[in-house]
Amino acid sequence: MIETFAIAIAAHAAGDFLFQSGAMARGKAAGRLGVLAAHTTVHLALLLLLFAPTTPEAAAALLALALAHLVIDAAKALSGRDGLAAFAADQALHLASLAALAALMPGLWDASLWAPLAPEAPRLLLLGAALILATRAGSFAIARLMQALAPEGLPGETGLARGGAAIGYLERGLIVVLMLAGQPGSIGFLIAAKSILRFGTVAENRAASEYVIIGTLASFGWAIAVTAAAQALAARL
Repeated sequence: MIETFAIAIAAHAAGDFLFQSGAMARGKAAGRLGVLAAHTTVHLALLLLLFAPTTPEAAAALLALALAHLVIDAAKALSGRDGLAAFAADQALHLASLAALAALMPGLWDASLWAPLAPEAPRLLLLGAALILATRAGSFAIARLMQALAPEGLPGETGLARGGAAIGYLERGLIVVLMLAGQPGSIGFLIAAKSILRFGTVAENRAASEYVIIGTLASFGWAIAVTAAAQALAARL
């Protein structure tokens, strides 16, 4: 069951955050049926690739999961909401559908064509999914959180285009690597280094200081939570 859940998470992470362009995300949000269908097809293709089902029942279950993904995305589009709460609810429903698949068909991975050939695949794919969810999904979640908190005249508006996003990807990626390497204590050095580098920019602006602190803690917290969850799940494989 855990192996099936791990593979399903990997397929979801790749489909929603690795193989989804900005144009596709905007089309989904607008409720465009063609885009929703294309996104669902990508998810189904990833599920079929990673699970390599050997029975019609297994293939049907993966198709049902892909259709559930379509329904969840369509419901989010119809709601017209795109804030942090909507993002969290959308992802929670997707994870619930993955858990339902694992509960209803716990042996889906064991019956896979790949299972005897790559027994370590669930663990490796789960850790890869953790990296995607910590970096790429974290970017979406933190951006939605900070949109409502951004003060007027925030320092650094003339900085590099998407520089802040790049920093976020790097810091969260480093956190994943450090935790997987068994060096979580080194994360403190990252926080200290970022605080020092940001000090001159926000020292004279309390609103900007609080904005940076909230963003930093949220970014680090997201990466730590995602990686810790993945490690806990991987320990049960």
